[in-house]
Amino acid sequence: MNALPEPGFVGTPPMREFNLSNHLLDNHAALEAAWDRDGYWFFRDVLDQDAVARLRAVYLEVLGDLGVIDTGRTEAAVYNGASLENFPIAMGGDPAIDPLMAKHPMRQFVSEPSIHALFTQLFGDEPFWVPNTEYHALPPNSSRGGSRFNYVHADGANNKGLPLRICWIPLAPIDEATGGLALAEGLHKPRLHDFPRPPAGIEPDDVPAAAWRRAEFRPGDLLMFSLETPHTGLANLSDRFFRLSMDIRGMRKSDNIPMIGTVVALDENAIAIADDNGRQRTFRLNEDTFCRIFRGRLSGMPLQLTEIPRLVKIGDPVYVASSCGTATFIRPQH
Repeated sequence: MNALPEPGFVGTPPMREFNLSNHLLDNHAALEAAWDRDGYWFFRDVLDQDAVARLRAVYLEVLGDLGVIDTGRTEAAVYNGASLENFPIAMGGDPAIDPLMAKHPMRQFVSEPSIHALFTQLFGDEPFWVPNTEYHALPPNSSRGGSRFNYVHADGANNKGLPLRICWIPLAPIDEATGGLALAEGLHKPRLHDFPRPPAGIEPDDVPAAAWRRAEFRPGDLLMFSLETPHTGLANLSDRFFRLSMDIRGMRKSDNIPMIGTVVALDENAIAIADDNGRQRTFRLNEDTFCRIFRGRLSGMPLQLTEIPRLVKIGDPVYVASSCGTATFIRPQH
């Protein structure tokens, strides 16, 4: 059994469950109306279970190689009590040492015909996935104290100029103890005098308590939400299970998609990018260009214009969103 929080632990605030969107799947206008109202869609058992199992198997292989799980289990990542010192899979951790990022199983997952077909239906167009995938294998921590919220934020401030939708996918059962993800319903349209939503995160007390929603998740479920929707991971209070999930970010292929490639030239005025086919484009830079690099959890973001040619390097893999030839957003691929 999962351990309960110790006396005095703040615990999970009372929350209603997400509105279910399964009944809207064949009515795109109704789906978009629900999105406009709530800022998210939540679907039960819509993702191909075999495709999810193949994705989960990659996580279990990595965790098995790290020696921290019972390798005889295939439906969940069961902690075996080994040391978690220097555990390399962490939110805000270094992508260069993350073994899940090295395997990058998202690419195989989204290419599966059943998965591609579902997201094409949901986007109303061929999906375009930006190279910004988060792989989460959050260790159990039944002794944690303090707030259940890990990091309240909205992703819009850190994805300037990109009309992305975030797709959060649980890969194994996630009960109340294991945590999962909570979001604030209906707060995806910042208003005059609204609470601040800076790149470094939102103050938890700024979000109205009544807006928070959560669920217990199962493999096959899918939560999609707006870049402006405040959300947070919930601390994993289990004493047995790693929390396995993946979030990917997509948009319609017919929209103004970013260019993906490597940096071939740059200075304070412009950046030139070449893609895998050798096509090259140059984008103007200005004071409004939001450029970020890996610096822990958003420390010092965005870069100052004078920092871009110093901290972004020739050969760096990036993607660039633009408007009228000016780069609005530059981010490393991962």
